[in-house]
Amino acid sequence: MGPDTQSTADDHRLAAELPQRVDELRTRLATRIVGQEETIRQLLIAFFAGGHVLVTGVPGLAKTLMISTLAELFDLNFSRIQFTPDLMPSDITGTTIIVYDESSGKREFKFRGGPIFTNLLLADEINRTPPKTQAALLEAMEEYQVTVGGDGHVVERPFFVLATQNPIEQEGTYPLPVTQLDRFMFQINMDYPDEETEFEVMATTTARNAEPIASVLSREEVTALLGVAKRVQIPEAIVARTTRLVRATRTGDEPKAMDGATGAATATAQEFLSWGAGPRAVQAVLGAAQAAAVLAGRNVVNNDDYEEVLLPSLRHRIILSYHAEAEKVKPDDVIRKIRIEIGDGGTLSTEAAPTKLGRFARLLKVIGDPSPRIKRKA
Repeated sequence: MGPDTQSTADDHRLAAELPQRVDELRTRLATRIVGQEETIRQLLIAFFAGGHVLVTGVPGLAKTLMISTLAELFDLNFSRIQFTPDLMPSDITGTTIIVYDESSGKREFKFRGGPIFTNLLLADEINRTPPKTQAALLEAMEEYQVTVGGDGHVVERPFFVLATQNPIEQEGTYPLPVTQLDRFMFQINMDYPDEETEFEVMATTTARNAEPIASVLSREEVTALLGVAKRVQIPEAIVARTTRLVRATRTGDEPKAMDGATGAATATAQEFLSWGAGPRAVQAVLGAAQAAAVLAGRNVVNNDDYEEVLLPSLRHRIILSYHAEAEKVKPDDVIRKIRIEIGDGGTLSTEAAPTKLGRFARLLKVIGDPSPRIKRKA
């Protein structure tokens, strides 16, 4: 058996064991984190999809504890950056310093990396620092490297950014630019726990100290699993369905031309939109759906995966109009309304191909199938 064959066999074994490992992850997380099951699952989906997450929530919801505990369970390095108005880009990326070499008696420049050189990075209250410092994360999030003094420095994979922002205090904050928002695979909205869960939190945290927690997946296993999700098959109907929905968020596009809906019905949704989602939104939905399928122990994306990842993948990629803000309309509401108007209801079967699916299939035949992961119907 060659090394490639052995590697493939190991990947299949890890993928088959992942649902059991995820259950173990949740069990051990529950010893420290009470509630937040949906948030934890969304974090795991984004992580195994190779994406980053923006969390919007008030202080005290265990965001720091959650991500640091995941680092322990994955046997990965963890860093935390508290963003403040006076934080400089070099405080994140690191800087070049002059050091004295005792053996040669000479001084030389040496790069000292910042907290960005880690595996799991918590960027706490990212909207409290100016755009110049926020942008220090962009290159690392997209290219897995940082450039300091003209030299590139590789950020070791896996590299996962969990950024938080406080939705309450907006005075003195700097909203994230659209380009940076687009780099996040998910935006997760966290709310206060219910009364029963909060009581359990108080009873747990005041009764005992946090115990050390053993890892569930090694660094090597985590790295291998990140590649497994990319090979999950995606039904062609879901690809076309996602593309239709994303295109329908753009005010310059005509959903009527795609699905035959009336102009009046389309305008009702689009009056709440100032700007729509770009092509990266389609990639985010499909990539997250692949990871959701892997966590469930499947090698094909289904309708449940699509539904689970849709809102977290899209809510931060659309810009609402002034009318929507005045009416206190939320991005999730607009997305749901668009889905109704283009006929993309939550109960639709993925076996029913949307309009223009035939054109999509013909296009793939012309240019060649760039992705063998797309599963065609027999």
